[in-house]
Amino acid sequence: MSDILARLADVLEQRKQAEPDSSYVASLYDKGLDAILKKIGEEATETVMAAKDGVQEKIIYETADLWFHCMVLLAQQGLRPEDVLQELARRFGLSGIEEKASRKD
Repeated sequence: MSDILARLADVLEQRKQAEPDSSYVASLYDKGLDAILKKIGEEATETVMAAKDGVQEKIIYETADLWFHCMVLLAQQGLRPEDVLQELARRFGLSGIEEKASRKD
């Protein structure tokens, strides 16, 4: 399942070298962090609205957009989906209460 995430991460990394007018992702990188974060906020809101509508296809579509833009952020920050998967694996089996208590912040 994570193969598609790794493949997408590779493409996102390649887009760092592309001209902004040749690629949507390259244009986001060119606009900088604030543009990427704004897009994530928009996609999160659209995901919430899709869930409120209760239409499974819309939920899947909007969640895919949200994940995609989060992956753009990860790539822009020099991170990969494997980093997030490792963190999820670390948390697996912990209760949410235990996990929150273990945080340093």
